[in-house]
Amino acid sequence: MAGEDIPAGSGEPPPRKRRRRRRRPKPSSPAAAGTQSGAGAKPTSATRSRQGKEPAGGSGSSGARTSKAKGASKKKTTAKGTSRRRIPTQREVSAGGVVYRRGGDDIEVVLASRRTRRGDLAWGLAKGGIEAGESREDAAVREVREETGLDATIEADLGDTKYIYVWEDVRIRKRVHFFLMRHVGGDVDDRDDEMEEIRWFPLERALKRAAYRGEREVLARAAEFLR
Repeated sequence: MAGEDIPAGSGEPPPRKRRRRRRRPKPSSPAAAGTQSGAGAKPTSATRSRQGKEPAGGSGSSGARTSKAKGASKKKTTAKGTSRRRIPTQREVSAGGVVYRRGGDDIEVVLASRRTRRGDLAWGLAKGGIEAGESREDAAVREVREETGLDATIEADLGDTKYIYVWEDVRIRKRVHFFLMRHVGGDVDDRDDEMEEIRWFPLERALKRAAYRGEREVLARAAEFLR
């Protein structure tokens, strides 16, 4: 019956009470959802937009590595430039002469030959270093005598020539003063062994035979005096 109590021990189990299931509260904002723990949590639209704006490579550490690499390469280049060995430089002053002789209307000048470092035969003017306490003129007369075996007297100043060369890892800045000199005697067999051959050349031929441009210019000045 509807209002009748069921006595204890009647064999019928008492009616079970229904329990109400409690629902979990939903997050009130996307920020709250971001606080959920667990590897399976899906990023929200705001999180995805922030991820899309990040540069490839993450937090920018690769950019720092790149700048460090550039700095290291610049230091390497600088170090390489500063470690380049500098060649010492010396200055030398010499004197020499264009020795000539006349035979009627013909003019001949003396050229001396020596071997270059490559073994080639080079024709040029007699010249050499100025010794301590010696004038340019005295040095020119002495060097002509030593290298050609000839005696000559100075008649005019032909100016100088300058050039640079490297000898035994030293850069030499050379300046040579030349004089026009008239042959007065001597014998080419009395020359130093430094020269292989001493020969008289017609002036026009000597202008072409001289091996070095600076000395060809000196010979051209001598030709202006002699013509």
